[in-house]
Amino acid sequence: MKKMFASGVIFTLAISAMASGIVNVSSDFSVKETSERLETILKKKGMKIFNHINHSQGAKSIGIDIRDTELIIFGNPKVGSPLMKCQQTVALDLPQKALIWKDDMKKVWISYNDPKYLVQRHNLKGCEKVLGKVEKALAGITKAAATK
Repeated sequence: MKKMFASGVIFTLAISAMASGIVNVSSDFSVKETSERLETILKKKGMKIFNHINHSQGAKSIGIDIRDTELIIFGNPKVGSPLMKCQQTVALDLPQKALIWKDDMKKVWISYNDPKYLVQRHNLKGCEKVLGKVEKALAGITKAAATK
């Protein structure tokens, strides 16, 4: 009985992690430095930076203090276009976004949409090869930006 209960708990935790659809990567740097490192790496990889939004600065401009929070919107039509050809609704989640933020314990994170979530959300079929490349690229890029 205990074994069955433990399996159920593990299964439930896996489902809730999958349901969130977010990959969180711990960073060794400040939000600002992580953002700068990420943007530099993305540009070197041939990605286009569409926007860099400093949410905490925006909030401060109206008198609200939030922890450091920045969003980088980036992409590459060579990757995004084939995904949209598979299923146009994936354009709702493209270009890619990376959220760089500090939690309440002062730990910095890079968060982004899990490509597996995009498959689930948009019922993507026939794009497994492209999605595999996206998954691998995002993992490598965020790790490089986040670690010494």
